[in-house]
Amino acid sequence: MTGDDELITLTNSVLWPGFLGTTVPPWLADALRQGLAGVVYFGQNLDGDTQSLSAEIHRLAPWALIGVDEEGGSVTRLETAAGSTLPGAAQLGAVDDLAATRETGYEIGRRVDAIGADVVIAPVADVNTDPRNPVIGVRAFGSDSPLVSRHVAAAVQGIQDAGVAACAKHYPGHGDTHLDSHHDLPRLTLSEEEIAAVHLPPFDAAVAAGVRTIMTAHICAPSWGEAPATLNALVLGRLRDAGFDGVIITDALDMAAIRERVGIGGGAVQALAAGADLLCIGNPTNPGEAMLPDQDERDYRTARDAIVAALRTGELPRERVQEAAGRVRRLAEAIRTRSTPPPRPFGPAAIADRAVTARGGFAPLDDAPTTVIDLRRASSLAVDSAASHVALALAAGGDVVRLDASSASDADIDTAADRTRRGQSVLLADRLDDESPQRTVLDRIRAARGDLVTVNVGLPTPASFPGAVIDTRAASLLAAQAARRALLNPHRNENRYDR
Repeated sequence: MTGDDELITLTNSVLWPGFLGTTVPPWLADALRQGLAGVVYFGQNLDGDTQSLSAEIHRLAPWALIGVDEEGGSVTRLETAAGSTLPGAAQLGAVDDLAATRETGYEIGRRVDAIGADVVIAPVADVNTDPRNPVIGVRAFGSDSPLVSRHVAAAVQGIQDAGVAACAKHYPGHGDTHLDSHHDLPRLTLSEEEIAAVHLPPFDAAVAAGVRTIMTAHICAPSWGEAPATLNALVLGRLRDAGFDGVIITDALDMAAIRERVGIGGGAVQALAAGADLLCIGNPTNPGEAMLPDQDERDYRTARDAIVAALRTGELPRERVQEAAGRVRRLAEAIRTRSTPPPRPFGPAAIADRAVTARGGFAPLDDAPTTVIDLRRASSLAVDSAASHVALALAAGGDVVRLDASSASDADIDTAADRTRRGQSVLLADRLDDESPQRTVLDRIRAARGDLVTVNVGLPTPASFPGAVIDTRAASLLAAQAARRALLNPHRNENRYDR
């Protein structure tokens, strides 16, 4: 083996790229043969024979780790087309039943194992204290640190009982931000004491529960310096000081918070130097319209070549990369010999029903096709918040009218309001605070017909909201079906929670 080959093999052992397509592309096969740590699946990879895909990856690299973002609720990769049939974190936090959270975690782990994957990139350990948060929201168990902590621990236990690894994210906490790190660099403008008191306890709980991996956040906490947490040795050092000796995984290095500041290559070198072990290069679709047909290979090579160059010059100590590679290999060894987890009794529909809140009083709808006026925000790279399956499940064969609340004209709003007068209708939203464009449009439509019920799939509706509303706490097929049941029988869910 030449010196360059040795450096490439060492570098590959800490890289975790995404890729395009439902089969192994040639560049990925070559990298797997040369020691690649594994791959990350996204929805676009899972529209085929995923078990065969996983088997091919493991044939090429028996110790490769296959990861998948599978949170349940609003974030799913396994059920992208039809919508998640599992409760999400906010639903579980509202129910506050640790057994339900453990069993949901186990079922997620079992489903991930069934497709041949190894790492569940969940649970979300963020405490969502900023209601404007565009990227966490209902992905978090809640806004109360003790509640989030106990449910993170339960989720970790459930996932890892299925034999796969869990990954608590996004350290040191993405919940008090109002920017999306896919597009910008959020700042956590809290004191070190506030972060330690509110946002770190769920990660401590995950460590105490034996979590095998923790993912970093691309956020800047000025009290710990200006470098994003992913690239910040002080932040990652705190995680080690807290007793975590598992694999520190970076959030995707192709997200704009890193890519547009230091680049994928610079981010890869700096993350390793800061103490990260496994570099998620991420989803090749992150650049959006600028994505190239070979974006996956380009991003992988950019990270790989930058690390190799830094190793060659001594900028990045070889011992640091070897340490990281050792942690990744120990994780692979620990989960590779697992047995197939058996199914357990599990009732997700009952959990979703318990998580629904109905407020304001309204007459039951008929079990008939329903017009849905959909005001939700557009989907983001992290969350398919505007997924059609939610509206279609509520409509039950009726029409869906999509209305962009942020740009709707008076004529658009009047047309939507007129449409609600023609029969049974509901409104669908995911942000109903006073400053939301959805709230403005919704109030105008309700002025024309005041008996309309609003189904909210975002954070719980503020007390200031007038009129009838159903909170589902997830944008998923399961949550939409629960909302439909609540529309037909509202009294079963009325005033269920004060929180």
